[in-house]
Amino acid sequence: MLAPMATILASRTVGVLGSGSDEHPELAHDIGILLARLGVNLLTGAGRGVMTSVSRAFTRSPRTSGISIGIVPSSPEDPARPKKGYPNDFVELPIFTHLPKSGEVGTDDLSRNHINVLSSCALIALPGGAGTASEIELAVRYGKPVIVYAPDERLVSAFPKDVPRAATIQEIEEFLRPLLER
Repeated sequence: MLAPMATILASRTVGVLGSGSDEHPELAHDIGILLARLGVNLLTGAGRGVMTSVSRAFTRSPRTSGISIGIVPSSPEDPARPKKGYPNDFVELPIFTHLPKSGEVGTDDLSRNHINVLSSCALIALPGGAGTASEIELAVRYGKPVIVYAPDERLVSAFPKDVPRAATIQEIEEFLRPLLER
C-alpha cells in the first residue's frame, strides 16, 4: 500500500528557524546547500534574515528534488493579505495563512509557528530571537526532532539548554540522516 502523499512530503521536509533580521550567512548558506544535496524540502517562515539566507542558498544549489516552502504570516490589519515583505524572493511555494502572530507571542494559537513545526520531520534552529525560541519550544512540545546550530554558543545562549547543539555542518547531517531514512 502506498503512503499518502502528505506523509511522504512531510517526511522529507526540514524546517529551518532563525532570526528574521540577521541572515547569519556563514551558517545559513551551509544549511541550504546541505538540504539541497540531501534532496529534501526546505520549510521556513518565508521572511527575511535567516529565512532568506537559507532559502537563497537552497534554491541556488544543484538539486534533483525538493522545494523551498514558506509559511507566510498575514498582515495584522488584514488576515487576507500577507505581512509586508513576505514571502522573500527565494520561496518557491508560499503557503499564505491568516495567522498574524510571531516573535514574543510565537506560541499563540494565531501564530504560523505551529504550522512550521508540525509540517517538518526535523527542525534546525540557527541564532535568532523570541520567535526562534518559541518555535524551539513548540518543537519540544510537539515531540519534533530539533537541533540548534551555532559554532559560537553565545549566539544561542537564550535557547533551552536541553535541546541538542551542533557546532559543525557534519553534526547537522548526522542528526538528519537517520530521520530522513525512516
